[in-house]
This record gives sequence, C-alpha cells and structure tokens, in this order.
Amino acid sequence: MRSFDEFDLLLSLRETLTELKFSTPTEIQTEALPRLLNGQSMAGVAQTGSGKTLAYVLPILHLVKSLELAKDGVEDEATPRALVVVPSRDLGEQVAKVFKTFTHKTRVRVRTLLGGMPSEVSRRNVHGAFEVLVATPGRITQFMDRRLINLRDVRFVVIDEADQMLDDGFLKEAQKIVHACARDHQVALFSATISPSVQEMIHQLFGDAKVIRADNADQPVASLKTENRQVINGKRLPLLEKLLKEKVEGGTMLFVNTRDQCDLLAEEMQKLGAACTLYRGEMEKVERKKNLRAFRDGKVAYLIATDLAARGLDVPHVGRVVNYHLPRQLDNYLHRAGRTARAGRAGVVINFVTERDEPLMKKLARYEEHGNEDE
Repeated sequence: MRSFDEFDLLLSLRETLTELKFSTPTEIQTEALPRLLNGQSMAGVAQTGSGKTLAYVLPILHLVKSLELAKDGVEDEATPRALVVVPSRDLGEQVAKVFKTFTHKTRVRVRTLLGGMPSEVSRRNVHGAFEVLVATPGRITQFMDRRLINLRDVRFVVIDEADQMLDDGFLKEAQKIVHACARDHQVALFSATISPSVQEMIHQLFGDAKVIRADNADQPVASLKTENRQVINGKRLPLLEKLLKEKVEGGTMLFVNTRDQCDLLAEEMQKLGAACTLYRGEMEKVERKKNLRAFRDGKVAYLIATDLAARGLDVPHVGRVVNYHLPRQLDNYLHRAGRTARAGRAGVVINFVTERDEPLMKKLARYEEHGNEDE
C-alpha cells in the first residue's frame, strides 16, 4: 500500500491524515488497516515505533463515526462503542492524544479511565454518552464491578502492549472485559514481542486466529546501531564521562533497573555538569509529566529512567539509548532499544556490559541472528 488514500476511510479522516502529512502507511498499518476495516479480528506483532497506535485508531474512528452517520449513534450514558485497554496511565494518555488529533474533523467523543487518576475524576470522565474509551485493566474492571461503565455495546476491543500487561497477570481480566462486550465484537491485540504467554492470550481470546507479523517484527531495526562497552572492575563512571563528551543528534535516555540507581546516576550526572531529569516510579505524576515534557521539548538533553519509560512512550527525537545498567530480560532490553530509531530515523543503543550481563548478551546475539527472542 503506497498511500493512506487507498484505504476505504472516511473523507474526514483522510483529510486529517493529509493535514498531518501522513502519506505512506507503515508495514503494520498496511497489514492491519484492511483487516480491521473489514471487521476482522487480528493479533499484530511489530517493532516499537512502527505505527501500531494509528493502525487501530483509524479503524475505530471510521467504525464509530460510520455508525453515527447511519443514524445509529451512541445515546446511552457510560456505554462506549470501542474500548482500548492499555497497561499504564502514561500510555493511555498518549493513546487518547492520538485519538483526539483525529477528532477535530471526525467528531467522536474519546474518554479515559486510567489507574492513578482520582476516583472522582474517573467518574466524571465516563459521565454522559461517548464513543471511545481508553482504559487500564484494573480501573475498568473496578468500574464494571461498581456498574459505573457498561460494555454491552462495545463493537471493537483493542489490547495494546499485550506483553507488558501479561507480566501483571492480565489474562483473567482480559477475558472478563472481552466477555462483557457485544456478542459480535472485533478484537485487535498488538504487541512488540510474542512470548509464550502472549501466544496463550491470543489463543484464549481468538481461538486459532492467525497472528499478523510485520516482516521486520522479529528483526533489529535497520537504522539502529548497537555498541557494547565493557565495564572494568565495576567502574561505570569513566564510561559515563566519555559518553557525555560524545556528540549525538537528539536526546539521550539512560536506563537503570531500580529507583535508587536512577537517583544515584542523576547525582553523578549533576556532578559532571550534565543537566538531566528523571522518569521513574515513586514520583508524583505531575512531576513525571513535567520531566518528560522538558526532555521532549529539548530543554534537557538527558532523561534517566527505569523500565517505566521503556514501553509505549513516544519521544520522537531520542537519538541514543544508554543501558547504564542492563536489564535481566531480553524483552525489557528490546523495549528500551525501541525508544530510539523510531519510524525509520537513525539511533544508537550503547550498553555498559559487565560479566553479570553475559547471559543477556548471549540471548541478544541469538535474537539478532535468528530474529526470535525465545531461541
């Protein structure tokens, strides 16, 4: 597919795509859009940064607006037509922002029901009639139990970042949510990786439905370069000092494994005169959001983060990811690496490697050779 104009989308959606200068769909969009527009369920696997969000936002808006134009609009309170389930509040806000970019012309009401929000705010969010709900699993099941939200008219369910939610034992909640929806609903599941647990979720929700993989889903991003730098005698500081002197296009995200490591690295950076900001758990939501905005806007060149920032966040100008402390799991590594070299842009991942990291490095070598993290 060479152009979004070739899809059978509403004119208002195509006009917005043109205004936003979206002309050529990505591979996962080319694979997913025709299926979803034709009412098929699917599971899509593609690299982070490959355009998965837009692959389901456009069909959802097309569906719910088409129903309204056919005089079958939403009238009942707290009874949406489409539901997107996401693992975190941060990702939920980001997904809602993508939806709302397209609702200026295609007038569709989008609401959020996200963990971490005050209960009263959540109740206000689902008051009245609306078409699309973006929600985290815990909050939506809580509102279902309290009969504050009704999914009986949901025709389209999306489960985004499925691999991350399964880490928290999401399968039972997913089944509960899906079973509460309209009988003939569509389900779309998206994931950057497909582990055995994700495969089990696909089987539970779809039966034997085919998994749609972008051709490059199991391959490292072509525009991504990787450098491994050996940590000698546990001393990372010399490597950090050298790193800070190197020129890079765009911002740098430095990943660690714990909140304490995050704070300690920030102290080291400040001693070296490098302005940085933090993104980790145990921070006020407002502060985390402010820090991310400062990094996004280019006011601060370095963002130090735990794996909380590894999934879902889209910061277009990240030119370099540094694994100051490598994770234990390959899955987490791949999500960190996915913060750079997004949408065809160039990027580099620099790994500070110790002897303790050898198991991960062997898994990574096999992955890069075979394109399968379960090898």
